[in-house]
Amino acid sequence: MSGLRTSRTRLAGAAATVALAALALAACDDGTGVESEGTAKPTGPTATASPSSGGSSPASPASETPSAPSASSATGGTASKRPAPSGTPVTCEGSTTRTVATPLSRPVNHLLLTVTNTGGKSCHLYGYPAVRFGEAQAVPPAIEDSRPQAVVTLGPGESGYASVNLSAADGSSTDGHTVHSLTVYFHGRSGGESVGTGAHPPLPSQGVRVDDSLAVTYWQQSLDDAVRW
Repeated sequence: MSGLRTSRTRLAGAAATVALAALALAACDDGTGVESEGTAKPTGPTATASPSSGGSSPASPASETPSAPSASSATGGTASKRPAPSGTPVTCEGSTTRTVATPLSRPVNHLLLTVTNTGGKSCHLYGYPAVRFGEAQAVPPAIEDSRPQAVVTLGPGESGYASVNLSAADGSSTDGHTVHSLTVYFHGRSGGESVGTGAHPPLPSQGVRVDDSLAVTYWQQSLDDAVRW
């Protein structure tokens, strides 16, 4: 009789163990219980690929930061050289300028000389134009009151001016005569010599009348200053 009770007790214990195991398995399957022991299955992507897998590891913050540009890349390659300066100004003379002679109605009996720099460098117009009309052996004097405060400098394409007082307006001067040609010479820095080649601006076909009151102004930077005398 005692043996039968022992067998029944063992059967009841085994049934209870099986029931508990079933409950534990159900709880694990629906996510509400504790997982069973053993190796856990991965639930997300691998953080770092192993070298043997052939994958690439995610970039670290240091590798994602751009490096500072080098001197050559910052300037687009090798720095280009700036154009060299054109040099110091030269003296204006006939070969690097164009000279035009224009008779003026006001002031009367005056001729305007316009000199334009046709060269590639700036040039200085020193002093006053040394003009020679026809076959004259001497050049007329300059009007001292017309001396500018600074040397006239012409950049490429710029013009300077001077006027020539051809004859007295009241006819009081002597040795009046008509001339048909004109040569303009340019002074150097010292003012006592001519430099380079002269210019030969044409005169009106009827010529111009000059007398012994012939005089010239100093070179001027502006047209208005040139026709004041």
